[in-house]
This record gives sequence, structure tokens and C-alpha cells, in this order.
Amino acid sequence: MTVVPPLTDEKRRAAQKHIETIRFETPFHPRIAALMQTNDWYDWAGYKSANTLWAEELEYFAIRAQSALFDISPMVKYRIEGPDAEAFCNRLTLRDVSKLRPGRVHYTAWCDDSGHVLDDGTLFRLADTRFRLCCQERHLPWLLDGALGFDVAVTEETEEIAGLALQGPTSCALLKAAGFDGIETMKPFDIRDFGHESGSVTVSRTGFTGDLGYELFIDTPLALSLWDRLWTAGELYGIRAIGNAALNQARIEAGLIVANIDFITTDHALRADRVRMPDETGLGWMVDLKKGHFNGRRAIEDARRNNSIRHVLVGLEIEGNVPADHAIVYHRKKREAGVITSAAWSPTAKRNLAIASLERPYGDTITEDLWVEIYALHELRYTKLMKRATIVPRPFVKLPRRTATPPADC
Repeated sequence: MTVVPPLTDEKRRAAQKHIETIRFETPFHPRIAALMQTNDWYDWAGYKSANTLWAEELEYFAIRAQSALFDISPMVKYRIEGPDAEAFCNRLTLRDVSKLRPGRVHYTAWCDDSGHVLDDGTLFRLADTRFRLCCQERHLPWLLDGALGFDVAVTEETEEIAGLALQGPTSCALLKAAGFDGIETMKPFDIRDFGHESGSVTVSRTGFTGDLGYELFIDTPLALSLWDRLWTAGELYGIRAIGNAALNQARIEAGLIVANIDFITTDHALRADRVRMPDETGLGWMVDLKKGHFNGRRAIEDARRNNSIRHVLVGLEIEGNVPADHAIVYHRKKREAGVITSAAWSPTAKRNLAIASLERPYGDTITEDLWVEIYALHELRYTKLMKRATIVPRPFVKLPRRTATPPADC
């Protein structure tokens, strides 16, 4: 009998090279890796990103009680500039960009010609003729095609610009301590530049937690020194690095949606009936029909006029404390009405919360007698739970400090 010697670690790694997935490291990776205790990473747009660093529950409470630092560098970022930048963005997105003043940012979305949502994101007006578009998916070829006929340049700057989200009740006080003079005068969705070493950092009063918070964008070579500046100042304010799991729990409480989780974007849909229009994803309030033509306008108007909008996105409060991840929603426990897209137990509201995509008329004219089928795993056995669901408004958790100006020093 031939004895095959075991593979050495080096040979095993070499044998696995063909199935390894390349992960880019963000500019903040050295600091995050040094704090990582769980080795719990996930793939965000090709980047190695933290899902949890030490404990999901404690990271969540860092958002709600202290200051939480989250790396948003993998978020796709586009620079849009030129004499026709405003006109191009107005043609591209649903909201009226002419109302967006320099030094302000707004949440928006954009559609294909059929009125189906391609993505949502934030549009920063950095100057009269210069914008930054931040989003979940990559759209550069589509953006360049749409720019034909406009005097505008569109460039992806994801690698060149590093980003951090600083969220929580002590975030403003922390930034003041770090030397960001006047930060307390910024209103929600304001943008301002602050000096940092040889360059500057762009700060917006925005975030994805429904809490007081800021997002900071800086040239990649200065990223680590910005982290160190915040971390040093944050020692007295309970600063903690967090991962996506805690952030996701906070964003569900805030009733915020995520592309390709709460709705399927046009580019990712494998079936024609999986795509969604703005009115089917809770984004119908963005559609500004008072402005000129924009992508998908005619299709959106036709759907509203013909009453052919088939879905509605709603907030649900569910009996019990078992999160209803990916559960089916029923009417009268019999007829399928839709599916849960996001779910979480809320430590702040002490409620079982969910976001659901329902097929009309459910969630529209039929709002009573809704039930959720949950399969809970207990000691290696699944238990089927039928729990009553009630449609409730979003956000589920509304914190006054999110919009208070100036924020209180905590």
C-alpha cells in the first residue's frame, strides 16, 4: 500500500489558488485588521470588509450609545463635473437637482427607460459644476452612455477616495475634540471641507443608522492619519470600530432599504417580473414630475395612470421576538401576500421589525389579517411559527438627535 504524505500548508495554499477569490483591501484595512477579533469578513464590491469585529450586539450599542466607526470605502463613488453636470444629473436621477445647492447632499435613485430602478444612492453637490454620486453598484458604462451630448466628464473614484461613517450620540462632540471647528453648526445633509494634514477631508452630516452621524471622505494617501486622528480624539467618547452586522440592525430600525436586498435592481434581476419601479420600493416620493424629462419618466407616469403598479414595500411589526428573515407573508394564513426582505429584533424599540415586499392589493387596500411564517431553529429542530404582522410606518425608530442642530454634547 502506498502511503501518501499529507500536504504541507504551503502546498495546500498553492492547490487552492485556483478557487481563491481576490479581495481588495481598503485604505483603512491595517487599522481594522489590528482590531479584528472574530476573523469575520465579507465581500463588499470586491473589498475585504468586516461583518463583525468583536461582538455584533455590543457593536450595535456603540452606534446607539457612543460613537461607531465604519469603513465605507468600498461604496462606489463617481465624480461628475463640467458645465452640463447639473443638467446631466437632472436627466439621470428622479429628484430635481436644480434644487440641490452647493454644499448639500440628497438621497436619490435612477431608473432605466422602462422606469425600473437601477440603483439608489447619495448625490453630493460639491460645487456648481462638480458632483459626487455614491451608490451600491457599478454603472460607469451606463453613465458614460447617458453623458453623450452633455459637456460633462464622469470618472469612477472609488479607489482614490476613502470613506468613513462616524455614527452615534457622541459623534459631534468627538469631531469637535478632533479639531473639526464649527462641526456643530452643520445641518442634516450639509457638506463641508475641513483641513487635514496637507489636504482636506469632506464631511457630510449623513449616515445609514437613523442616528446622529457623519460621513468623511478623504484622498486615499491620507486615510490612515484621518483614522488615527479620530481614534485618538475618540478615546474619551467611547469610539468603537464596527462591522456590517451591527450597521444592518441599525438601518432596519431606521427603515432604510438596501439595493438587491429589499429590492432587485434592473441589472441583477434574472426574471422580468423581479424588477421594481420607484413606487414599488417606497421611493415614489422622489419622483419630481415638475422638472424636465428624466430616465423612466414616461413609464412611471403610464404605470401611475394605468394603476399597473404591482408591488408595495411596507414596514411590519411582528408578534414575538424571533426575527422573520426571508419569511413568507400570508393573508388570513392562507394566501401568499409577499416576502420579508429584511428583519431584526430592535433592542431600542423592543419590537420585532421587518421590511416586506407585498403584492398589491396586499399592503395597499388590504392591510389587515396578515401573518408571517417563521421557521425557528431550536436544538437542531425547526419549529414553524405563524405570527401576526401589523403594517406600521417607517422609520421604526426615530431619534430626535439625528436632526438636532446643534447636537447635544454627550
